[in-house]
Amino acid sequence: MKHYPNPKILEGRLTAYCHTHGITENQAVQLALHQFLNDAVLITPYELGVEGFGADHTHSGDIARNSRQMLRERFRDSIAR
Repeated sequence: MKHYPNPKILEGRLTAYCHTHGITENQAVQLALHQFLNDAVLITPYELGVEGFGADHTHSGDIARNSRQMLRERFRDSIAR
């Protein structure tokens, strides 16, 4: 479940942002919605995960081809401990 900020805090931040940038709350909400929807459409699932793919460096080579062997080794290691 996502955690959403307190509505009063969010409203205060919106008011402060609008005051600082000299725009109305309506304009700020429209801008935020426009940016959110554009970003959501342009980002592919691959782009979302590309930085994390292989980031743990627990494998070498092709996981799809070597998955059986990798699982065997992993389970043997954990049983031997």
